[in-house]
Amino acid sequence: MSNILVTGATGFLGQHVVKKLITKGFNVTAIGRNKAIGKTLPKDVRFISLSLEDRKGIFNAMQNQDVVIHCGALSSVWGKYEDFYTSNVVGTQNMVDAALLHNVKRFVHVSTPSIYFNLQDRSKINVKEDSLLPNPAINYYADTKRKAEEVVDEAFRKGLATITIRPRALFGPGDNAIIPRLIKANQKSGIPFINGGKVLTDITYVENVVDALCLCLDSDEKTFGQKYNITNGEPVYLCDILEKVFSMLNQPMRKKELKYKSILLVANLLEKAYRIFQIKKEPIITPYTVTVLAHSQTLNIDAAKTDLGYKPRISVEEGIHLFTEWWKTQND
Repeated sequence: MSNILVTGATGFLGQHVVKKLITKGFNVTAIGRNKAIGKTLPKDVRFISLSLEDRKGIFNAMQNQDVVIHCGALSSVWGKYEDFYTSNVVGTQNMVDAALLHNVKRFVHVSTPSIYFNLQDRSKINVKEDSLLPNPAINYYADTKRKAEEVVDEAFRKGLATITIRPRALFGPGDNAIIPRLIKANQKSGIPFINGGKVLTDITYVENVVDALCLCLDSDEKTFGQKYNITNGEPVYLCDILEKVFSMLNQPMRKKELKYKSILLVANLLEKAYRIFQIKKEPIITPYTVTVLAHSQTLNIDAAKTDLGYKPRISVEEGIHLFTEWWKTQND
């Protein structure tokens, strides 16, 4: 029975990963910041309340671990660069250094396709893992996650067996980011629609990402040092997704039609003003959000299918049904 260390274990993906690993009989050590959520993890989990920048704590937690699944990160469209860098780059450096010192057999790193996004591109369809990455990155999160990948790549060159996945737009029970944000926007003033919402995108049901991570645990050595896009493999229009969500929630969908150039100008001005005046609160709209809402982007997952044997188990439609049923229980 392997010992597995999971970071970000109190986050959306991390919680699902931990629960799956326990059902598979692994000895799980879970690291996370949220003590309250940590107490809700399965009783067989060894939970440690710890931040990724706590180098000494990370090195202690890494003792006797066979495998690491590194889900932990500061994931947000807004915040200070220093905070993103400390969590995503320094934190990942601490993780790989500890893994190398303690001879961890395999290090699975969760990255993001946000590193592909570019304000200049109208759309990116069927993006592969070796796609040229924009410079500069679209925001602080994407910039520091790209740097974190470089840290992992360097650790691979030093002898650590690493695998990196880039899962796109996770959703499912427990999600408090993507779809919940749009539901709340709908309740307040309406959902911003650019180009009529005819934006082709990939979303990924959280359990499919968990399956991909589990496949990384015993994948062939040829996967070491590689990066893999992970999606549901069924690109959908944003407007169609939202129509299904609100139909299942029995709520009317309120569209707020916006012009791309106008809203991008507003978003850029807001971002600059918030930076200058050091406003901590996230702006109502950011250039990244505008880009996601206005530009199509789909990912190619052939490499994950071929090398990892990845096959999305839960469809978008079934996933939305599972999410909305969960949402109803939380908001009755």
